[in-house]
Amino acid sequence: MFAILAAEGATEHNPIIPLWQEIVVGSVAFAILCFMLMKYVFPRMEQTFQARVDAIEGGIKRAEAAQAEANQVLEQYRAQLAEARTDAAKIRDDARADAEGIRSDVLAKAREESDRIIAAGKDQLAAERATIVRELRTEVGTIAVDLASRIVGESLADEARRKGTVERFLADLETVGAGNGSANGSAVRAS
Repeated sequence: MFAILAAEGATEHNPIIPLWQEIVVGSVAFAILCFMLMKYVFPRMEQTFQARVDAIEGGIKRAEAAQAEANQVLEQYRAQLAEARTDAAKIRDDARADAEGIRSDVLAKAREESDRIIAAGKDQLAAERATIVRELRTEVGTIAVDLASRIVGESLADEARRKGTVERFLADLETVGAGNGSANGSAVRAS
């Protein structure tokens, strides 16, 4: 081939018009190149392209499935949140009811304790009053006997006479106090 090219190189030729040998060699090389591309390269490119399309479409389907699953999980979360809020409201209401029950129990116990303290105070007051009345009766009786002894001029030292005289004097005082009204009697008792 180099010989042909060298022989032709001696003659002048037009650079715009190619030589027929170049056209044949170029055509054969182009045919071989096309055959190789069609036999090996284009099928592989088609496989790669199809794999890419499948991957993209699969990715879209996976994304749609993931989105659907995310929506389902979101709905479950919202349902659980609503249930938790309902449970919290129920617990809060139960706690309020329990607190109200405890409050009423505490108030009832406080009232009972207050009533018990008042009753104990009244009992103690009645006992002290009875003690004071007894002491006053004794003192008033002693004073009355002494005064009566001075007025009568005789000695009332005898214990049996003294008790009888004191009891009669106190009974007379009570009937006089009852005759004057309970207001005067209570005023005398209070003082």
